[in-house]
Amino acid sequence: MSDAATLNKTEAKEGHQHTDFLNGNEAAAQASRDINYHVMGYYPTSPSTEVATNLSQMLANGEHEIDMIAGDGEHGAAGICYGASLGGGRVLNTTSANGLLYALEQLPVQADTRAPMVLNLVASTVSGPLNIRCDHSDLYFTLNTGWIILLARDPQAVYDLNFAAVKIGEHSEVRLPVIVCYDGFFTSHQKRRLQVFNNTEMTQPFLGKPTTEITALDPNNPVTFGAYMHDTDTINNKKQHSLAMEAARRVIPEVLGELEKITGRHYPILDAYCMEDAEYAVVLLNSAAETAKEVADKLRDKGQKVGVLSPNVIRPFPADELRNALKNVKAIVVGDRADSYGADGGNMSLEIRAALQQAPNNKTVVLSRIYGLGGKDFYEADAEAFFELAQNSHEAIPYDYYGTYKGDANQHPIKGLPAIDAEEVSRGMAKVTQNQETGKLNVELESLWAMAGVKSRIAPGHGACPSCGIFPMLHQIYSVLEGDLVVLFHTGCGMVVTTDYPKTAHRITYIHNLSQNGAATLSGLVEMYYERVRRGELPESSDLTFLMITGDGGMDVGMGPAIGAANRNHRMIMIEYDNQGQMNTGSQLSYSTPIGHRTATSEIGSVLSGKQFHHKDTAQIFAACHLPYVFTASEGFPEDLMRKVAKAQWYAKREGLVYGKIMSFCPLYWQTPDNLAQSVMQAAIDCCFFPLYEVEKGHTQITYDPDILGTRIPIANWLKRLGKTKHLVKPKNAEILKSFEAEVARRWKRIKAMHEHEEL
Repeated sequence: MSDAATLNKTEAKEGHQHTDFLNGNEAAAQASRDINYHVMGYYPTSPSTEVATNLSQMLANGEHEIDMIAGDGEHGAAGICYGASLGGGRVLNTTSANGLLYALEQLPVQADTRAPMVLNLVASTVSGPLNIRCDHSDLYFTLNTGWIILLARDPQAVYDLNFAAVKIGEHSEVRLPVIVCYDGFFTSHQKRRLQVFNNTEMTQPFLGKPTTEITALDPNNPVTFGAYMHDTDTINNKKQHSLAMEAARRVIPEVLGELEKITGRHYPILDAYCMEDAEYAVVLLNSAAETAKEVADKLRDKGQKVGVLSPNVIRPFPADELRNALKNVKAIVVGDRADSYGADGGNMSLEIRAALQQAPNNKTVVLSRIYGLGGKDFYEADAEAFFELAQNSHEAIPYDYYGTYKGDANQHPIKGLPAIDAEEVSRGMAKVTQNQETGKLNVELESLWAMAGVKSRIAPGHGACPSCGIFPMLHQIYSVLEGDLVVLFHTGCGMVVTTDYPKTAHRITYIHNLSQNGAATLSGLVEMYYERVRRGELPESSDLTFLMITGDGGMDVGMGPAIGAANRNHRMIMIEYDNQGQMNTGSQLSYSTPIGHRTATSEIGSVLSGKQFHHKDTAQIFAACHLPYVFTASEGFPEDLMRKVAKAQWYAKREGLVYGKIMSFCPLYWQTPDNLAQSVMQAAIDCCFFPLYEVEKGHTQITYDPDILGTRIPIANWLKRLGKTKHLVKPKNAEILKSFEAEVARRWKRIKAMHEHEEL
């Protein structure tokens, strides 16, 4: 196939490499292990998450020494990486799509301060609407960040180019961060045979030791990074950056040549397949180019002079190589897996046209086609259509989308679920009264059997795992909330399994925004509502409640905007379902994950045993924002939960923001049988890991006290019930268990003290 996929058998016989069967994410992880970076800052983002999960398992087993730091979000992860890179060591990150965009402002900072690192970008669709499949809309946002960008079209290239990226970025004439980009789910998850090194005897001499004259870790030579610059200095800084990119044009071929000597695999700047006498060609990035090569072979057998161009490097842009490859080509079709809206072409087509303008004698016709968005497959028939289009370029329009379909004027959108009438849910299941002396609320609930008749705001048919705790929780919340409801869901399990275009399980107004900004989004809607009411544009309705549902790590990446909304005290409710991890992306650690618990990025092995630091106490963080009402609850205590939700609605309509943290069962990633939800969560409460209490107008009230009830149990009794924590009760992990017990006891003692003393 391509030069990159061909192993030099002479080199292989020397025994430096062996055959393995890996996908792209596994290949990136193995290369990273062999490079043995000093620091990895990361945050789980599909489809790049597997890189971190594979490295976590290796770390737990002592296969590398990389300090893996879980950021509070992609922006935080990028900051971790920037800070680490200023320390003179080797740094790694991996991300995708909106995760990249959340980190985007950090990328030019790092490039302009000339701090090398490697970022594996697993290309996928930028939302919205939400889609995690492959296209290059995230990649194209990086083109102007000042990073070197390498493209890996198969797992072999992912493995090899990670080594090249380190050496290119650290070169004394370059010193720039480097992106290795490969296609999400196509390259990242599809396994291939590839050659990997047996050990580091070849790679470490190739890489050498990281060297830099300037670091932030030399007190004897203090230096300032990122200082404010005036206009003259700034333009000179940018010029130096440009010169570094020009130096990269010389350095990249040299490094790839050195890599070829130890691997036997050749990576040209521009992969030119069957281009020696080609009259027509297609230009494609990454995995789609391999499909086009198969088709080119077949068309060549029929006598058609066609070829395929696919860059291995797009920053710096291979303009000279493209001009040389296209000097005798009549027409090309450039397939862009992302659009530059309003520019009449995707970025690659526009840059190729610009490159050809500098070759006045070149008459190549350039057609632009936008294809494969949102992970739409690119088959051999599609490649054939591109070649045919090139051969009939005189009849074609210059720019268009490929693979769309014309709508049917007689077909109308699928009718959504009927709106739920406020009267159907306003059944007075919770009667809230206020004590005129203390100002505190009292709630009387109807019997549970009476509540069973309340209509659900979520229809049957969602795609959640069996026994998922999110839906019992939502049912309990919705049973006592009165009137009309607008709900915003952060990205997470609860969001994904209830909405799949064009259908929805929600019978109320539903909004989605990414986890990092849901609170700000809903607060904007809340204030728009009250402002339009003030202006007389909308009738004021005392029945309208605004609710945000978050979880799956949403209060890691979304903590900043959530605290901002809390400080502004908007009239809304935030509910966090706490399932102790980033479950929506495959059970990676969250800051809500307790110490020692096993997740995909806090693995257990011969060296490490689960998460290395204690869980975040979200409820106490928001209580410190002095909200009118904060509570904790569990879906296993429905009456307690529903009383608190009824109070939450009262306060949210009258006084401001309410925060509730609800323990939610996740049998899949807790590795617990589906039918043990009640006993597992009861144990979590009885061991005081998840205390049930409320903070009303600054006063803490415990609503379930296992000490008074005589139900308190050791933490180990709870941990034994969870597959993810059984290792913690083994003698080798006694210190972790002791630390966990001490922290839980400290927090419980503090809650009890606040309960007993109102001034606390």
